[in-house]
Amino acid sequence: MVSAKPGDVYMNRPYADLRPWHLGFSVGMQFQDLSFMHNGFITESGEQWVMGVPDFQPGVTASVMGNLRVSNYLSLRLSPGLYFGAKRVKMRDSVNAAIIQQDVKSAYLAIPIDMKISGDRYFNLRPYLTVGPMATFEIGKRRSEYLKFKTLDLYLCLGAGIEEYLPYFKFIPEIKFCFGLTDVLEHNRLDLAENPEMQKITKSLSKVTSNMILVTFYFE
Repeated sequence: MVSAKPGDVYMNRPYADLRPWHLGFSVGMQFQDLSFMHNGFITESGEQWVMGVPDFQPGVTASVMGNLRVSNYLSLRLSPGLYFGAKRVKMRDSVNAAIIQQDVKSAYLAIPIDMKISGDRYFNLRPYLTVGPMATFEIGKRRSEYLKFKTLDLYLCLGAGIEEYLPYFKFIPEIKFCFGLTDVLEHNRLDLAENPEMQKITKSLSKVTSNMILVTFYFE
């Protein structure tokens, strides 16, 4: 008979990782950014506009999760959810120092698929890394502004987290970095046909990509 000793750690949910699949949910925060590729366009009046996102504004996320066990160290995770956020784009005329700002509010349906690579469990903790694609669909109403973005975007995401085994569930904090793979800028602005002055911003850009940082708390 083996008796417990002072300092021993009780192993919570020792067989949880042997289940072929399990469900859960998550809540978290996300920070959105945009990367602008300028083309040097100069307007007839001599303006040359450059764009940037000067600071990060936190948004919120909520999702459901399904995890499929492949082996002792590998699993596939699908976690569709809703991402609500905002970013402020500052547009500056580098010649005349004029400034225009546009607040871009977003509501995304996000569908990330992660390959989860786990390390060995150490008592009630287990670290892991993730890699995988994520698709987002804009479900909010889009207005005619200086910049207009496409409905669909694709990302490559890299993340890391640690699973904490509690008596009745696993609590999992995770951080993930997502890098946009496609040009999200709408270049053909038919909605601005009667307002050519606003088109100067779009004409100044050859490409815009999205980036995102996610801080997520999973409950399994």
